[in-house]
Amino acid sequence: MGKNNEKHAHGIDSTKNVIIGLLIGGLAGAAAMLLLAPQSGEQTRAQIQLKSIQLRDRTTGIVKNAVAQVRSDTHEITSGLRGKAGQLKQLGKARLVEQMDRVSTALDAGKAAVKAA
Repeated sequence: MGKNNEKHAHGIDSTKNVIIGLLIGGLAGAAAMLLLAPQSGEQTRAQIQLKSIQLRDRTTGIVKNAVAQVRSDTHEITSGLRGKAGQLKQLGKARLVEQMDRVSTALDAGKAAVKAA
């Protein structure tokens, strides 16, 4: 039984050594990261703020360009529709005049037929 207890104690010591090694390594890595960081937290926040302002400005520019393009397209379409509406109106007037002339001619022919009868 002494050998089993010895192996068990040796296994616990090995596990403790691994855990202690991991903790020391983790702390050393964290310390190195803090010491070797390229900039402070304040600088990082300032950089994030600057980048967000640049992103906002770029997005605003893109949105303004898109709105201007939509307005231009809308104006172009509206102008085209107004032109077509004007053409249709003129065509409608011309057809109305033609129909009125036909009705007038038919009416005159009817009057002449009544007088002749």
